[in-house]
Amino acid sequence: MSKFPMKTTPKKRTYNSTSRRQAAQVTRQSILDAARRIFVAKGYAAATMPEIAEAAAIALDTVYATVGRKASLFQLMVETAISGSDVAVPAEERDYVQAIRKEPTAAGKLRIYASALRSIQVRLAPLIRTLQGAAPLDPELNALWQEISERRAKNMQLFAQDLAETGQLRHGLSVAKAADIIWSTNSPEFYLLLVEQRGWSPKEFEDWLADAWIRLLLNSGT
Repeated sequence: MSKFPMKTTPKKRTYNSTSRRQAAQVTRQSILDAARRIFVAKGYAAATMPEIAEAAAIALDTVYATVGRKASLFQLMVETAISGSDVAVPAEERDYVQAIRKEPTAAGKLRIYASALRSIQVRLAPLIRTLQGAAPLDPELNALWQEISERRAKNMQLFAQDLAETGQLRHGLSVAKAADIIWSTNSPEFYLLLVEQRGWSPKEFEDWLADAWIRLLLNSGT
């Protein structure tokens, strides 16, 4: 018998990538939730990353590693509010956009979008109010504000074209004018005027918006 003990192969530690990914998502969401509360309550300039880290009960270094600098964090909050998920989702991949494209009638498309917009604005409008206040003082945030506005205008061009293809767009109304009407009335500012300043419920806003769009944009009887 050998006087030397036989070498044994050390067991490999099981790496649970799913658990680690889920933990990272929880951390990220905790940061976003804490940041939203603080940004909306205090404004962009007064909110600090150490304060957000403390509110989320997460180390400051982890906050920076997870979401980046303050401007990057705010942009992520805006994008996830628009997408309605914990990650930014391109417009064409969102559920309501796909539902709009499948809907055969223009009125149905407008109702789907009004419903989706209500949910979006509940999350987004308070952040946009914060962004508007900070944008003139911060070039990064000003660029974000301009990018969001221009992206929304381009998406409304696509939406108006989709409406026109049903043959139900009001006679004499161009796709460009239809897009501008939707763009102006789907803005966070418009939502805040009616819901926060005039006391409408989000559901009242949705119902009125769908009815207004149908009256303004479509032929009567469609």
